[in-house]
Amino acid sequence: MAMKWSIPAVEALKADGLRITDLDTSGTPGFTGDKSEGLVSLAERATVLSGLQEKLYANGRSGDKRSVLLVLQGMDTAGKGGIVRYVIGSVDPQGVDHAAFGVPTEKELRHHFLWRIRRELPGGGQLGVFDRSHYEDVLVVRVHDLVPPEEWEPRYDEINAFEEELVYEGTTLVKVAMFVSLDEQKRRLSERLERRDKHWKFNPADIDERAHWPAYQQAYQAMLDRTSSGHAPWYVIPADRKWFARLAVTELLIDALERLELDWPPPQFDIEEQKRRLAQI
Repeated sequence: MAMKWSIPAVEALKADGLRITDLDTSGTPGFTGDKSEGLVSLAERATVLSGLQEKLYANGRSGDKRSVLLVLQGMDTAGKGGIVRYVIGSVDPQGVDHAAFGVPTEKELRHHFLWRIRRELPGGGQLGVFDRSHYEDVLVVRVHDLVPPEEWEPRYDEINAFEEELVYEGTTLVKVAMFVSLDEQKRRLSERLERRDKHWKFNPADIDERAHWPAYQQAYQAMLDRTSSGHAPWYVIPADRKWFARLAVTELLIDALERLELDWPPPQFDIEEQKRRLAQI
C-alpha cells in the first residue's frame, strides 16, 4: 500500500511554534488518507516497527547501550493507554520497559522530582515507555499550586539538562503530547460510565479536572515552549481520532529507530564450527 503521508510525521507533528488553542484535535496533520487507509497503514507499519525494535533488543543483548524512550503526556482520556496497548503491544515485550507515573508516594516526595524518573530509565537495547513522566512536575503541580512558582519554574531548565544528559548517554527521546477536545473527552468519559467493562477506567477526579482546562492549556503551552529542543523535540498529536494517534506514534518510533541505523549484531561464535558440532549430535 502506498504511504499516505504528504509530509513525514516527524515534520508534520513537530511542536515548533504551535499554539495549543489553534490545534484542530480532530485533524490528521500530514496524513491524507481516511480511517480505513489509516488502519491498513497502521497494521503494515506495526510490522516495520516490530522488526526495528527486535534489532534494538538484539543489539542490547550484545552490549549496545543505546535505547529509545517514548514519553507520553496528555490529559485523561487522551489515549495514552491505547498507545501502550496497540502500538507498543505490537513489539516484543522482552525489549520494553514500561513505567506509569501517578501521584508521587511519600517516599518519592522526599527526593528530587527526577529521582523516581531516573529509576525507570530504559537499559541498553530497550524501548522505554513513560505513561506520564517528569513533566507532571511542571503541569499538575503548576495547575493545582502544589508547590510555589519559585519551585516549579526552575524545573524547565532542570528537565532540559536532564534530557540532554540522556541523549548524550545514548537514549533517543520521542516526546509526544496528545490532545483531545473537551467534547471528545466528555464523550469518552461518558462511555466509561455507560459500559461495565470500562467502569474500572473511570476516575471521578477526571470530571473535576475539566474545570481546570484553560489552566492546563497554559501549562502545556509553557511545557512545549520551554522544553522542546533540537535533541529532544516535542511532537503534538491531535488525538480525537484514535487510529490517527496510534499511526502517528508508530511513525515517530519508526523514524527514531531508523535513525539509529541498526543492523543485526555479529555472532560471538564461529558459525561453521557450531554447524559441525550440531551435525555430530
